[in-house]
Amino acid sequence: MEMKTKILYALLALALAAAAVVFLERKNNGYVSTSGVVWTTEYHIIYDGDPGLRDSVNTVFSLIENSASAYNKMSLVSQFNDKGAVDADSVLTQLMRVAAEVNAQSDSLYDPTVMPLVKLWKQSRNDGRTPSKGMLDSIRQLVGFDKVKLDGGKLVACVPGVQLDFSSIAKGQACDEMGRMLERNGVVNYMVEIGGEVVTHGVNDHGDSWQVSVDMPTDQATSTSHQSIGVLALSGEAVATSGNYRQYAEVNGKRVTHIINPRTGKAEQSDLLSVSVIAPRCMNADAWATACMVMGTKATQEMMDKRTDLGVMTISADSAGHMVVWSNAAFAAKLKTEQ
Repeated sequence: MEMKTKILYALLALALAAAAVVFLERKNNGYVSTSGVVWTTEYHIIYDGDPGLRDSVNTVFSLIENSASAYNKMSLVSQFNDKGAVDADSVLTQLMRVAAEVNAQSDSLYDPTVMPLVKLWKQSRNDGRTPSKGMLDSIRQLVGFDKVKLDGGKLVACVPGVQLDFSSIAKGQACDEMGRMLERNGVVNYMVEIGGEVVTHGVNDHGDSWQVSVDMPTDQATSTSHQSIGVLALSGEAVATSGNYRQYAEVNGKRVTHIINPRTGKAEQSDLLSVSVIAPRCMNADAWATACMVMGTKATQEMMDKRTDLGVMTISADSAGHMVVWSNAAFAAKLKTEQ
């Protein structure tokens, strides 16, 4: 690989890791652009169609919120977490289907039942201590995707106390559902972005694939400056990123992140700082990005090297603390080397 291409890949990886995606928004040729804030994050929707779809956009957000949000006490997921059973609607059914698929293929490293462990480690950090083996062993009895099932349209906990948190794929699901809503309204060409998760279909107002411009990240969390350094060309595909360039620690001079492993229950150090996944649906991209973060650099690269259905790019840290970028062929094929 030529040095220029290596540098571009590295810069693009850092930008995707920061999830600072900026779109080349245009309102030409009848394309409509709408944006706002949902779930404390910005969203942007660009499409070729009826400009009067604001109510439909809000309906999609409400659909996901009322079913999948573990932070909405009235949602179906919250009711499940409280009672151990709930009638599943189409949103929960779809979440369970995708979660089951990625859970099986990732050797159970993607697991939305990890919520009790997340709570335990959060409380432990607040208390300034590490959970004891006894505490971990106790909580681990509540973790495992085999401990929850769909039974005749009802979502049921097989073990009392099991809790679900679909936050890792809810934004991706919202992107997919927004796309379906647009298509039901006759829209063929659109791009939906929610908090850095993106789904595309058709072409932009120039008749080209959707151009997703990616920003150079900054170590300053409050920075508002943007420097575009790479472009992905997408049509009929989605991209999602897990990890954040700023969310790492220095351990013996090496940059690492801390990921809760649902199999061990431990908050493990990982040299994988970020992973970006291109998939046909944003839910799947979201779930796989989360799974890869738990799998780590080596396992992710070994699994994804030969896959053609998923485009994957990782950014990790070597023993000297330097950024190392890797992508499989499916991801590299979507990268434009010239803007």
